Amino acid sequence: MPLKEDVLAALGQVKAPDGASLTASGKLSDIVASDGKVFFSITVDAAVVPQWEPVRKAAEAAVKAVPGVTSAMVALTGERAAGAGGARPPQPQAGHNHAHGHSHGPAPAGRPAAGGGGGPAGSPVPGVGAIIAVASGKGGVGKSTTAVNLARGLRDLGLNVGILDADIYGPSLPKLLAIKEKPVTVGGNRLKPIQRYGLTVMSIGFLIEEETPMIWRGPMVMSALTQMLREVEWGELDVMVVDMPPGTGDAQLTMAQQVPLKGAVIVSTPQDLALIDARRGIAMFKRVNVPVLGIIENMSYFLCPHCGERSDIFGHGGARHEAERLGVPFLGEVPLHMDIREKSDAGLPVVATDPDGPHAKTYREIAARVRDQLRGETGRAAPKIVIEA
Repeated sequence: MPLKEDVLAALGQVKAPDGASLTASGKLSDIVASDGKVFFSITVDAAVVPQWEPVRKAAEAAVKAVPGVTSAMVALTGERAAGAGGARPPQPQAGHNHAHGHSHGPAPAGRPAAGGGGGPAGSPVPGVGAIIAVASGKGGVGKSTTAVNLARGLRDLGLNVGILDADIYGPSLPKLLAIKEKPVTVGGNRLKPIQRYGLTVMSIGFLIEEETPMIWRGPMVMSALTQMLREVEWGELDVMVVDMPPGTGDAQLTMAQQVPLKGAVIVSTPQDLALIDARRGIAMFKRVNVPVLGIIENMSYFLCPHCGERSDIFGHGGARHEAERLGVPFLGEVPLHMDIREKSDAGLPVVATDPDGPHAKTYREIAARVRDQLRGETGRAAPKIVIEA
């Protein structure tokens, strides 16, 4: 097991462009080292990113040489100085520049820089037919549980399905699918995803300990997402379901830029507070030209397991009304039920482990509506994100 101290000692031998030690440069992020996997970023001014790319490569090589290290994820990120550039459109550069001024280093030789139109950022993931995002405007609405059961529902419809846990700060798939093993490296630089319940699964949670905090800035999150999309042996998939983090931040923009999303599914509970955030999520996806495939109302109602009495704990029908108001499809209602909660906590998704039950039927009906929405979509090019003055 590599220790952080061992990694820092190796990085201390790497020289910055000015000849100083990398560890003394003040450019290193916190280092995460777990089960042979090492993650960190080097943050510099955007103007000097090309000079630092050899340093990034040297740092990666030095870390891989540390005994016990099996792989290293090193992101070179550039930050534009405050006030630099104003609201001007991004200018063509060697690096992958996001609208808010971050860079992931030079594009590979012979390939256009990501986000430049027609480059690798807008390219489909090889072997993956359609990618859909399952998102919510806020946490605590059951998005991850919905994503897992939706993915399994699509699989029950005869599709080859993968699921990517894009919630870097709070990965849930290891718990929801009871996955404790680690993915193996293929060819020294690609990861082989885990197979569970007929799904092809990848999560940052497979690479770190459960209680390890992910103290990463936005550029590192974007780099990790890009690598999990493009440096994983996904195989041939009809659909990839991406369990997004809550909100409308870097992860959502990265997905919109990096792949041609076929659409987004929004999960909300019925009460007004959740619906306000769901509206933001819908508006964000529409802003970046990602079709909204529909809204799911989760925890829609509660049926007492003893007397059968129904209680609308969070209200009822709010998501349906919101879908009608916004002109997007309403995909269905999922009840608040003990069986769904217990099976999710135990890593036993209800669609896979109780396929003849009423909840599995509900998720499969939602999956069928999502499939039908996908058949109606013709796809789109990945959008450019532009910050307006």
